[in-house]
Amino acid sequence: MDSENDSAELMPMFYVGHHETKRALPVSTQLVHHAQDLGYDMLTTPITNAHFHTRVLALLSSYRQAVSDAPPKQILPLPLIAALDAVDTPLTPSDTISQLVTFTSSWIDLASPDPVIAHLSRQVFNLEIAYAAFCGVVTVVVPGPALTHGANGVSQFARAIKEALSTGSYIQLHVMMPMDVTKCAEEKEDLGNLARFIQPEFVGQGQAMDIDEFGAWDAWNVIRTMSRYHSRLSVALELPRRFPSLALQARWYSEPVRLLNLPASSFLVNARGSFVLSKPHQHFIFRCMRLRSSPWLLLTDIGPIPGVNDPEMIMSYSTGHLSPETAADALGPESPTISTSPTPAEAVKIPKKSGKKTYDDPAPHLSYIRYLQRNQPIKSTLERFGGGFQDYLQSPLQPLTDNLESITYEVFEKDPIKYAWYERAVAQALQDWVAQKKSTSSDNGAVVIAVTGAGRGPLVTRALNASESTGIPVRVFAIEKNPNAYVLLQRHNMEEWSGRVTIVKTDMRAWKGPMLPDGSYGKVDIIVSELLGSFADNELSPECLDGVQHVLNPEHGISIPSSYTAHMTPISTPRIWSDLLSRSTTIDSSAFDIPWVVMLSQFDYLSISSASYASQSQSQIPKDAKMSQMKLDSPLIPNVQTAWEFSHPLPPSVLAQSALRRGGSAIGGGGGFTGGDGANEHNFRFCKLAFPIQDQGVCHGLAGYFETVLYAGSQGSVELSTNPVTMEEKSQDMISWFPIFFPLKTPIQVPAGSELEISMWRQTDDRKVWYEWLVESFVTVNNRRLRLSISDLHSSKSNGCLM
Repeated sequence: MDSENDSAELMPMFYVGHHETKRALPVSTQLVHHAQDLGYDMLTTPITNAHFHTRVLALLSSYRQAVSDAPPKQILPLPLIAALDAVDTPLTPSDTISQLVTFTSSWIDLASPDPVIAHLSRQVFNLEIAYAAFCGVVTVVVPGPALTHGANGVSQFARAIKEALSTGSYIQLHVMMPMDVTKCAEEKEDLGNLARFIQPEFVGQGQAMDIDEFGAWDAWNVIRTMSRYHSRLSVALELPRRFPSLALQARWYSEPVRLLNLPASSFLVNARGSFVLSKPHQHFIFRCMRLRSSPWLLLTDIGPIPGVNDPEMIMSYSTGHLSPETAADALGPESPTISTSPTPAEAVKIPKKSGKKTYDDPAPHLSYIRYLQRNQPIKSTLERFGGGFQDYLQSPLQPLTDNLESITYEVFEKDPIKYAWYERAVAQALQDWVAQKKSTSSDNGAVVIAVTGAGRGPLVTRALNASESTGIPVRVFAIEKNPNAYVLLQRHNMEEWSGRVTIVKTDMRAWKGPMLPDGSYGKVDIIVSELLGSFADNELSPECLDGVQHVLNPEHGISIPSSYTAHMTPISTPRIWSDLLSRSTTIDSSAFDIPWVVMLSQFDYLSISSASYASQSQSQIPKDAKMSQMKLDSPLIPNVQTAWEFSHPLPPSVLAQSALRRGGSAIGGGGGFTGGDGANEHNFRFCKLAFPIQDQGVCHGLAGYFETVLYAGSQGSVELSTNPVTMEEKSQDMISWFPIFFPLKTPIQVPAGSELEISMWRQTDDRKVWYEWLVESFVTVNNRRLRLSISDLHSSKSNGCLM
């Protein structure tokens, strides 16, 4: 069945590997090609084999015997493992080495409190990493630490990982972690696992970590923190049979997940007897596949590769062309969740099938994964527009000091919502103007409109359209300082606007207004601008509109937009923080003091609205949701709070005081608090916001958004929003603005039940505007509020927006 998204729009590819924890055959070039014929993209292989395992066990046994036979006070050196022999490993340099995902031994215990076991495990691990690097291996998967050894054990494991990253200079290390350790099936340790040979005096040594649902994530956080967010360290995430809370899913989604491990136990059996994944599994996989670096998929222990011992067997490539019945979900009102090994009660409820199967699929699990690949949900407008920009850091624009290129304007003009909403706002303003019988600033009754910062003219076109749709005459001025855009505006006026627009090349703050026949200057009835940045005011919209307000009709003048608010929330975003760390050490030492414009993709909200958090469950994904319509954003609603607001036009008294201070006269006061005369201090802002933290996490910075009221009149308000809480309601599919990100130089650990307090300042010295931000963490113990940590005071003054 072809999905409705089969179009020119490319969908993410699924790279699927076959993994056997106990692979019977060495992975030869022939086996790799055989797997590729079946439809797999890669195979896994252990770095060492059972022969090496036996050799290590024999060494441990002989060492323990030597210790028991030695005199009481004699100290024996710890056992040393001899170098690898050819019989110890199936791995060898080859042309197919890049198509292999290698695994270090699962029978070692790097976190063991027993010094002998830990010493042997480190040797095995280092030998395997060094040999894999020699063979040219790129991808190595390391089984995660045993959490039963406690925090010390995790730190010990993390140190081994950090050392391995320096041993294999080109190896990508993926630490295999369970999504939720509380949902892991209890596995009996293999008889040959070194953890079984721990000495009695070390059993239970140290306090075990709290095994809550965030236990595995907490261990991973220790590992990556000790390795300083290394770019070659990532997660191989094992998906459980039953998915955990949405909060934990969102946390793992924000991490650098490079492998998704799907063991056989993750699959259900539907009424037709086909292997399928639950809706939460599908939803999580689809979300991860939209990331800038999408993970690979490993199908684990689903059986050996078919046809290996049958050279006559014809392999059919898994294309994902499955019937809807074959791929139907196992969940439904009449069908219980059926496991691969159903209980007697479940087996009774499985509908009986008549007749023979119409086909015998040699790789049903792989075929189903290819089916999901073919039937992914269609991309949203923002995803199609922002392809390639996910988590990509961009410096905010400085339109006052820089002349933008045509391509920059063109990107904004592709927005399907923004300019349509502006046209609605102008049309409503015109209708209200006539209905309220306001006098105009022209001599012929036309409403005078000035588009300030006209760029390439999209708002000019919309203003003219609004005039035509309402039948209300207008006189339009286009004010633009960019000399290159000015040329294009003149051409538009000749070819598209029929000379109906007066083009003025000047900084809007220097414009004196429409020139009248007697040589004096008139007023403007409506000022229309699109000066907002990702945080609303970060591209100096307040300063620009203050500077042009002198031309606005003082009695009836309207500003579009009329007001805008800045909003923020703390987030966890390891990927972006890692990029900034690299940038700060190689490119720009002030990287952590810059508010970055970024299409946030791989991140997690740390503070969730109370109602959203209380109601989180898997059932929020409808059972009958079609894959092509499934929303891939998290259903948790973030706690986004308002920082401050700006409104236009300003009261004349505010501008009068500003003018009084400009120039530094005695009557204007003692000067500005941060420099200059203080003429722009009415645009200073400060906020202090508190955010409750429901689950433990790490704060890497603050996500900033804005909302704006373009016009509020008799027909209601026309509003735009990038706030994730209100964007869908106010301006869904708007793509003009990405969020802004205020980073922290040092990430702040936040425990569950704590509170983050954010202080932010909008500073100005009359020459430029900049932001300063501070984050503090608090916890309440016995009714006492204790500070846990405090960030640096970050300041973007050196990269401020020039006025």
